[in-house]
Amino acid sequence: MTINLKSCTLEDLQTLQEISRETFDETFRAQNSPENMSAYLEKAFNLKQLESELSHPSSQFFFVYYLDEVAGYLKVNTNDAQTEKMGNECLEIERIYVKNKFQKLGLGKYLFNIAIEMAMESGKEKVWLGVWEKNENAIAFYKKMEFVQTGEHSFYMGDEEQIDLIMTKTLHD
Repeated sequence: MTINLKSCTLEDLQTLQEISRETFDETFRAQNSPENMSAYLEKAFNLKQLESELSHPSSQFFFVYYLDEVAGYLKVNTNDAQTEKMGNECLEIERIYVKNKFQKLGLGKYLFNIAIEMAMESGKEKVWLGVWEKNENAIAFYKKMEFVQTGEHSFYMGDEEQIDLIMTKTLHD
């Protein structure tokens, strides 16, 4: 299996926008109205927003390639880039998305493990993420990976308020 990881730069902005929109849409379109989905995709993944995120010194994006094709991506945040105030001892996994056609190849777990390794290498004590309360498969995966629910926050899909569970994993040496 040929899997490669590439750190994203501003030169990758267009590709990042394309994969962000595609994978988010594939993952959540069926559970949301077309209007709310369109509004969210435009707000979260417009070029100006992604350029701002990509330029933040405490955020990192990575593409995962499978057989030389961009198959998914990872976004992690530390320090003030975290979407919740969790402290400098934490790393946030904000996004792990894999295109539908590359599902079930272990790419999501590969990206997850990259994030855990990054956290450990930088001396972080915890890794956390937000996951939609209705995404039962993801919740089950994170529980299997020793994450526990430590809170929740509102997430807006267009004008609809949804709840994301905040799940945290304490890292051990």
